[in-house]
This record gives sequence, structure tokens and C-alpha cells, in this order.
Amino acid sequence: MNYRQNKKYYLKVVLTQFYSVPYYMVMVALLFCFSCSRFEWVRDPYTLYVHLSAEPGHLNPITSTEAIASSINTYIYETLLDRDYDTLELKPLLASKWEISSDKLHYRFYLKKNIRWSDGKPFTADDIVYSFHVIKDPKVANAPLKVYYIDVVSVKKISPYIVEFTYSRPYFLALEICGSIPVVPKHIFDDGTDFNTHKNNRHPIGTGPYTFSKWETGKRIELEINPLYWGKKPDIKKVVYKVIPEPSVALQMLKKGEIDVMSLRPIQWVRQTDSQHFKEAFYKFMYYQPYYSYIGWNAKNPLFNNKNVRKALTMLINRQAILDSLLFGLGTVVTGPFYIYDKYYNHDIQPLPYDTEKAKELLNSAGWVDSDGDGILDKGGTKFSFTFTIASASKFAERLATILKEDFAKVGIQMDINRYEWAVFVNKIDKRDFDAVTLGWSLSWEGDPYQLWHSSEVKAGSNFCYFINREADEIIEKARKEFDVNKRIALYRRFHEIINDEQPYTFLYCTPALVAVSKRFTNVIVHKRGLNYVEWKVTGN
Repeated sequence: MNYRQNKKYYLKVVLTQFYSVPYYMVMVALLFCFSCSRFEWVRDPYTLYVHLSAEPGHLNPITSTEAIASSINTYIYETLLDRDYDTLELKPLLASKWEISSDKLHYRFYLKKNIRWSDGKPFTADDIVYSFHVIKDPKVANAPLKVYYIDVVSVKKISPYIVEFTYSRPYFLALEICGSIPVVPKHIFDDGTDFNTHKNNRHPIGTGPYTFSKWETGKRIELEINPLYWGKKPDIKKVVYKVIPEPSVALQMLKKGEIDVMSLRPIQWVRQTDSQHFKEAFYKFMYYQPYYSYIGWNAKNPLFNNKNVRKALTMLINRQAILDSLLFGLGTVVTGPFYIYDKYYNHDIQPLPYDTEKAKELLNSAGWVDSDGDGILDKGGTKFSFTFTIASASKFAERLATILKEDFAKVGIQMDINRYEWAVFVNKIDKRDFDAVTLGWSLSWEGDPYQLWHSSEVKAGSNFCYFINREADEIIEKARKEFDVNKRIALYRRFHEIINDEQPYTFLYCTPALVAVSKRFTNVIVHKRGLNYVEWKVTGN
């Protein structure tokens, strides 16, 4: 889950917690205090302090499924290819060039020869081959990543600096998948210990512009400039990620100069950072990335295995009103599994309306009635009662859950709320140990719904809501082999129709990234891919 953005599901909404869209309202007193305060910049001008809303479990790019980890790893690890920050076109990174066979089954990459891991060892084709075998290893816990390599039959070392991927059948995303394979150093991890629990999962060694330096559990993760970096050295010498779960505390630290970068909550964007004083000290950026939030209904629970019940639940949720009240209207209600500004999104599909009477009809037709007069719907002796699982740090999820609990109760649905610390929350999702859950999903710039929606992924992949539909599977499989973009659009728009009809999720919103950055940095540019610390300059330098 966001899930790894591997290459595929990297968090593009910068610095936000992957699974939810948090919200928080600070006290008026705090606003008053701010109006009387001065901005105090951090002492070391070459250190960037970044806010993290939660702490990642580890920093291994092959096994991590957390967007928070990916937002850090992108500066430590590198891939063969990268997407240009503005054009989004694939370009060389660790590889200098590539070749594709005419049958689109062989992808050869020529590696740059001057690259070293941050411990001084050379980066070679052996690292690529080793990483591929780790990804394919059934003992390695990385099911969401494995699905992208199911058709890769081999990765062969042609020479120390040439490697070739071979596919069993063509795949329209093959170049990106091969080019973005997460690579770890063979000489570090190939030591006979369990890859899943390797000590270097919390002490990464990469080829990127920064190298890992320190991890104070629950407090901070520190990166330092990589002295062996093969590319242009960043102006920022050190990046410190501060773990601050409470958004109001983080905002006060931002205003005091104790952090430099923070993703703002909508209320913070609208009401708490709009003063002239704040604008003089900070940039404020609003931009969209491939992302949506949703409520997932676990279809393995008998309560949710009927699509009409799931439709009824969606129609009991006033999504526009919630967007307006909790998120200050910053976003758009969405209907399906693609980025709303992507070519695959089917704009002919309109959101199911908020309609309590129609919802009641659907529930009654599915056999849910209050037969004993206790105010709770029942069927065959089973009460319509379930738990809603949320991350305890998410203020939006808390407010959303409260609204749902009240609205569902009006029609005879009993909902309890389970709150879990981030790591426990993620574990619950991975183990399918929930009834319903609210999450967010960061998408790639070029879609393939296999990881999230194919029925093969219900056991260990990212299809944790047990969506199973034969036609959907067929479309997903056919689209993977379709190189004609117009035909692929038609397939995916039909897939969107199926998802809308089945309602495995109640799709919520596409919301913008809301980011504040200290003006002690210059060259802070919002690209299509978002922000990039590497290009920032320290004021006066």
C-alpha cells in the first residue's frame, strides 16, 4: 500500500503521510501568539529541516511499502532511469543509454562507469542482477513490487557495465519498470542474513546525492551530502527529517525556524499561514500530483460482499459537504482508480449522489432491515455493525469517521472506530485485519492497475479489499500488452466503469499538495513532479 510507489507508487504528494489526508484546527491562542512572534531561523544555513508526520518502518527500497520511506529514499538510492521533473520523459540516471529489441522482449542498459556506493564500492551490473533476484525471491516480503516483474524471465549480466532484462511477453511499461528497478548493494545485503530484517534496512547505502547518517527512533532521520556522489553536488549539505506527529506543533516549529519544509493541512493553508508576516518568510505552494483518497470496504466481510450494499454506503456519504467543511473545498470528488487529470480517467462517470432514501432502498433490497425494532439493521440474525480503522495521527480521518458514525446510525448502521499508531495501522492493512478503512493512494504517471485491482493480488498484494471481477482481470491483462495508447485508454475507461459499478471503494478526493518552504532557500521550483531539494540554493550562496 502507498504502497510502494516503488517506481510505480512513489509518493508524489511531497512530504505527506501516504494513507490519509490529515486535518487539524489549532486554537485561536496559538494564532495570537504567532502574530506576536518573530521568525527564528535555524543556525546551520546549509542544513534543511523537513517535517515528517510519521516515522517509516525502514528504508529498504525493495521491501518498503510506505510513501514516507520513499520520500527519503529518493535522495539516497537511484535507479537506471528517471523521469524528468518537468517533461516527465524517461531519461538516463545510473544508465547512460538503453536499447530495446524489435520484439520488445529485451531491454539492454549500459551503466555509467564512474558510480560508487556511498561506502566506496563500485556500482556494477552485479547489483542489478542481485536486486532482481531478491525481488523475485518468494521469501522476500515485497508482494506489491513483485507484480511488476512477473513477466521478466531473466536479468543477465552481459559485462560489468551492461545488463539485459528479458520478458516472456511484451509489456507497455517494460522500459519504465526495468529502468526504475530499486537497486541495493549486493556486497552489503548478500551476506547470508534475512533480507527482510537486514541491519542495513535502517542504515541504507546508496548512490544518490545524500547518504544516511543517523536515525534517532521517534525523533529524526539525518542525511548528509554524499562525498562520493557522481553527479552535481547539492548546495544543501545536510537534510534532517523531524518526526512530528501533531500538525499544530509542526506548524509552530516551522514558524520558529525549527523546520524549513512542511506539508500544511487545509485549515493551516487557509487560516493560519495567510498573514503578511508568514508570506514574507515562507513560500506557499499548491500543486496537484497523481493521488486520491478513499474508503475501502473489505469484501471478505459478509457485510460488504454485495455491491448494492457498497453503493448504499457510498450514497450515505455526503462527499462534497465533507470536502467543503473538512478540507475547505481544496480538492475534487473522484469516481475511480486513475488520477483525475490523467488520460485514462473516465470523466463520463459521475459520482453517486448523496441520497439517503435511495441508500435505504438498496439496503432493504439486499435484505437489511430492522426486524427487531432496536434501531439497527439486521439480516439472518446478523447486525449491520462494523469497525472503521484509521491512523490515530490523521485528523481528517478522525473527523471523517465521526461524521460517518453519526450519519450511518441514522439509517440503522452501527459503526465503531479503531485508532492505531501508524506502524500498527499499516500492519493491519497488510494483514487484511479490518472491516473498513480510509487511505490514500499515490499513483504513477503512467498507470497499470494490476497491483491494486487484479484478483491475484488479494492474498499478498495490494488488493486488500478483495476485489474480484473476471472482466476487470481480463482488461488489466489485455491492457498490459497493448502499445496503442488509444486502445489502452478505451480499455481502462471500461475498467473505470466496472469499478464504479462495483464500488469496492468509496472514492473520496483528489487533493492538492499544500507545502510551505522557508525563504532562506532560493531556486525552489514546483515541477510537474513536485519539489526537488537537490536543486535548492541557500540564500546568499
